[in-house]
Amino acid sequence: MRNFLCALLALICFLSGAPASFADGIPALKKYAPALPGYKFRFPDDHRSHNNFKTEWWYYTGHLNSKDGKEFGFELTFFRSAVPIQDGVKSGPWRMDNIYMTHFALTDVQQKRFFHKEKLCRPGLTNAGADQLELNLRTENWTAARKDNAHYLSASDGDCAIKLRLEESRNPVIHGQNGVSQKASCLGCASHYYSFSRMPLKGEIISFGKKYEVEGIAWMDHEFGSNQLTSEQIGWDWYSIQLNDNSELMLYLMRLKNGKFDPNSSGTIVYADGKTKHLNLNAYVVDTTSFWKSSKTGAVYPSAWRIKIDDEKIDLKIEALVSDQELASDRSAISYWEGSCKVSGSKQGKPVAGRAYVELTGYDKEFKQKI
Repeated sequence: MRNFLCALLALICFLSGAPASFADGIPALKKYAPALPGYKFRFPDDHRSHNNFKTEWWYYTGHLNSKDGKEFGFELTFFRSAVPIQDGVKSGPWRMDNIYMTHFALTDVQQKRFFHKEKLCRPGLTNAGADQLELNLRTENWTAARKDNAHYLSASDGDCAIKLRLEESRNPVIHGQNGVSQKASCLGCASHYYSFSRMPLKGEIISFGKKYEVEGIAWMDHEFGSNQLTSEQIGWDWYSIQLNDNSELMLYLMRLKNGKFDPNSSGTIVYADGKTKHLNLNAYVVDTTSFWKSSKTGAVYPSAWRIKIDDEKIDLKIEALVSDQELASDRSAISYWEGSCKVSGSKQGKPVAGRAYVELTGYDKEFKQKI
């Protein structure tokens, strides 16, 4: 057991860049709060970092249009992962309670080009962190902050950049039931999960060296928990859909090793008036109608889907706007597909259209990381 704990400590030191000799003896394990039913959200307080939970992320995706008719998609995602042991350092640059990872991606639809970068940082030695009093996220020069009911995003790397202002046009949407979004049957295998499902935005971007003034709509997810996946789950498919009738739809499918979906998979309908409805797995059907194979990882991803929700008379077709929107990473050992998509179909017997973002994990490798 001592060798196992020392090996674990060495691994964390390797990830953080800290010297492996700084701790004398075996550090104590730290316990984190599980996401349990009965949680009461409080806004804007819950936009902050919840360091009593092991894992947390703030997810921004959106669809942008320039004045000259160009279309873009963007992703800016901040992950916080708590270090599972106490590092023995009370203060100073070597103290490490959390590791921060941020992904920035930009899709140029007309050029069929996709840009993505990743930062993996620790506090102390770099300007990385998430405030516990308000929404204020930073990974070096990539930032997200909230002021006066607006979110300000900034990221740049090479010849791609975003600088955007997102408005809170409606109240946060709480997903799941009784304060939790259940991911598996075990108690605590869940997250506390809410979204801003429609955020009007304005700003400017640089796409492969060319600057554009843009406007559009974004989607913001915030989840926190301590134990979401089980050994039988290999990944998930997640859909955020924004329709032109001012309604939204979130669905996720937790995929199992046996090829089926975990029965705890679920979704949420957001009606045009802001009211919501929880969807169990048996309320919707998702069929894959097309695939795309990555030349980087060899993974085969779905690239088009048909979604049906019979009780709501919803029948949608979703197609990737650019096939290659894979975030392939050697640094974090996590590769996934996250892409801007177009939506067409019918709702209540009437034609409907829109845009979507789809996230696909576990297609390159089984998602074994404990989150």
